[in-house]
Amino acid sequence: MSSARRLVPLEEHHRDPASALHPNSPWVRAVRLLVGAFVLAALVQKTYDATLPGNDVDSFQLYSEFTVQANLGLGFLLIGSAAWPAARLPRWWDHLFGAFVLYLVMTGLIYIVLVAPPEEPWWSWDLYWPQMAHHRLAPLYVVFDWLLVSRMGRGPWWRPLAWLAYPVAFLIFSWVRGSIDGWYVYDFLDPTLEGGWPAALASIAQVLAAFLVVAALVHLAGNARAALALRHPRH
Repeated sequence: MSSARRLVPLEEHHRDPASALHPNSPWVRAVRLLVGAFVLAALVQKTYDATLPGNDVDSFQLYSEFTVQANLGLGFLLIGSAAWPAARLPRWWDHLFGAFVLYLVMTGLIYIVLVAPPEEPWWSWDLYWPQMAHHRLAPLYVVFDWLLVSRMGRGPWWRPLAWLAYPVAFLIFSWVRGSIDGWYVYDFLDPTLEGGWPAALASIAQVLAAFLVVAALVHLAGNARAALALRHPRH
């Protein structure tokens, strides 16, 4: 006899140490709230810094950065996940959460590989605190959240491709903007630097390939955690 699958109730979420943690757990919601608030506070600090004389970027340029956009979305997503119980969130919420897991993981990786100063060790947390929040803490936190906290359902096979829509749109926007005012948000996107368009396109091809691979891994991990949160009740 078949039975409907359901999320493991809150009172059972520690019963099996191999099971994912329930999203309604008070401490899970508290941690999400704290991390989300910290990420947004770091963004407030960056916004203030952008208004100071001699800063590298102005406020509009700041909010043109992938890092800033991704962390802004993640901050509100974590606070929303903390504010409402899982049953009250829309069915697409986990898919959106997975998208931001991808974006933050890639933010951390791209910063280490392409953006960070050469003398900065990849393992160092000794950064200006907003940089630490956005390039170290947020990427690391979302990985643990995605792997440990119960997912509400499995994603379709095409979910990783849907997640790539925003990075591709960001890429197009960055090139269009750069062609208009000459400012490119990241050097590896800038076709006016040494190597021209061939170098820029080669870098972008590698970045998009990395996005696709990481998207597939995030998708598979999310589906695995969704499977852990489902069970068949006994009869």
